[in-house]
Amino acid sequence: MADKIRCAHILVEKLSTAQEVLDKLNSGESFAKLAEQYSLDGTRKRGGDLGFFGRGMMVKPFENAAFALEKGQISGIVKTEFGYHIIKRIA
Repeated sequence: MADKIRCAHILVEKLSTAQEVLDKLNSGESFAKLAEQYSLDGTRKRGGDLGFFGRGMMVKPFENAAFALEKGQISGIVKTEFGYHIIKRIA
């Protein structure tokens, strides 16, 4: 199991928006472009890229979902105290 992984995410406020973004991803739209368009945090300028992180560095629901992904895989909708995330594992 990896000590550190690299992920990108798209953070939105509403579940309905998260579902809209997930539908667009599932129809082939670019994760990075959707992150730039929708994400609420500063990572939007980097296509949602969070860089590398290890266990204990993210809130638990996010961490659990991120570490469960295979490289290149995109999560479903993950709810945290910050809103709704869609996570893509990069490395």
